[in-house]
Amino acid sequence: MKSVYRLALKFKKEHPMTVGWRLKKNSEIVQRHLNPDEEVLYVFVAQKNDNPINMIETAVIALTNKRILIGRKRLLFGYFLNSITPDLFNDLKVVGSLIWGKVYIDTVKEFVTLSNISLDALTEIETRITSFMMEAKKQYPHPPKDKDKEEK
Repeated sequence: MKSVYRLALKFKKEHPMTVGWRLKKNSEIVQRHLNPDEEVLYVFVAQKNDNPINMIETAVIALTNKRILIGRKRLLFGYFLNSITPDLFNDLKVVGSLIWGKVYIDTVKEFVTLSNISLDALTEIETRITSFMMEAKKQYPHPPKDKDKEEK
């Protein structure tokens, strides 16, 4: 199994402008929650917030063959973990600004903002997540069409 921490370091080395701290601690959270049959496909780092001033909430985001995991170690004790499965994924939005970019992941239950990402990493992140989700969503049955709506 690929080490989440090594992949996070690789991403940070390739995209040094991305704001990311405590990579080892955040990676350990993701690594701990990987299921035995999960394979890590891609890892990147970002801030899990929409506030450019708040740079404390660094996260490690791992795209696996089953889902997206977002791990954040709290400063004193505990941690946060978000899991986004393909059946809950709605849409992805990428925004580039002057210095950093943002990735918005819209799910059925929440809206996830990942910010302070190097501009040159945005295309790579969007391609990896979108390609995986489009392929994974094919496994889920489409909801039945409402015949009343079609007749109107």
